[in-house]
Amino acid sequence: MAKKFAELEARMTPESRALADSIYEQHIKEMPLHELRQAKALSQATLAETLHINQAAISKMERRTDMYISTLRNYIRAMGGELEIIATFPDGQIKIENFAG
Repeated sequence: MAKKFAELEARMTPESRALADSIYEQHIKEMPLHELRQAKALSQATLAETLHINQAAISKMERRTDMYISTLRNYIRAMGGELEIIATFPDGQIKIENFAG
């Protein structure tokens, strides 16, 4: 018989719950474009309409491993966000302003 998640969670040790929360937070911070779109409850068709392109172009974009920064910026803006480019070094992070648009 299936158990409710709340019941399983209630039996977790504080350490296990903290580890699960940490893993969840890491997944929220790093996700592919299609998962980000789904998390925002947007369909490919809706996003395509906003960008004035067809749904197949959204599908292709989400599978790409390389694209123009302007394309990615437009995709993120269509979901209501803003794209920031951050360079990470051992001694800190630097926001790159060249691509603001």
